[in-house]
Amino acid sequence: MISIVSPVYRAENILPLLVSEIDAVMSRIGVKYEIILVDDRSPDNSWNTMQSLAKSHSNLRIFRLSRNFGQHPAIMAGISKAEGDWVVVMDCDLQDQPKEIEKLYRKALEGYDVVLARREIRIDSFFKKLSSRAFYKIFNYLAGIEINNEIANFGIYQKKVINAVLSINDNIKAFPLFVHWAGYNTTSVSVEHATREEGKSSYSFSRLVSLAFNVIISFSDKPLRIFVGFGVAISILSILVAVFFVVRYFDGKITEPGFSSLILSIWFLFGVTISCIGIVGIYVGKTFNQTKNRPVYIIDEQL
Repeated sequence: MISIVSPVYRAENILPLLVSEIDAVMSRIGVKYEIILVDDRSPDNSWNTMQSLAKSHSNLRIFRLSRNFGQHPAIMAGISKAEGDWVVVMDCDLQDQPKEIEKLYRKALEGYDVVLARREIRIDSFFKKLSSRAFYKIFNYLAGIEINNEIANFGIYQKKVINAVLSINDNIKAFPLFVHWAGYNTTSVSVEHATREEGKSSYSFSRLVSLAFNVIISFSDKPLRIFVGFGVAISILSILVAVFFVVRYFDGKITEPGFSSLILSIWFLFGVTISCIGIVGIYVGKTFNQTKNRPVYIIDEQL
């Protein structure tokens, strides 16, 4: 059995086509399947559309979150309800094309636990492609791992991989990064990436920055180590500069103390200190949020 999971947000006009195309490809594959749609408390009529579709599709299961928790918590909610031996995760905007599920499944049957969809030609805006590339370069550097920016959520995952991902108790959820961290026998196949059927991405620039920052803080302590190294470098530099000025003083080449250099040095060092304290404070805050162990999503309705 295959479970197809998709988080839903602002997709009321796309959902009928999404379900129809999934039905078509699964009929060709000839395997028992279920479709799981999770409404991330979309402000449009997506939930009403999902209810109408559920009445005419016996293999469609729908869930609605109590508020907007975000794409990745919605994915976690969906995969937690999946009953299939294989789980497909895809976006609802039809940029992840249902017809590619067959390609992913056939590849998985060759003995892989995870088959990821690799978008060699991304049909996205210049800004989105640029921001994605920048995020993954920074993330890979800070986390010390290699994540391909051509790969997102779309893929097929064996049930044991999904169970491993669900067992990760991080307060900040990032589904593709959890899959990478879990490991298993993984490969990727090239898929066709389509244009968005309707509307535009709900990820604004500020939300992208916030997501990137939270994920980096959650997955890496390298920012702390960078600031430690920076602090040590400044300390060594200050010692060398102090020795230099002492030598010049005894050589009689310094007759007046430098007020400007003193004030600038104080400002600079205070700035570094405050930055370091701020970074440490962020990590402490994230640790505090983790210890509260609040659920990352709450399911309000299901059908």
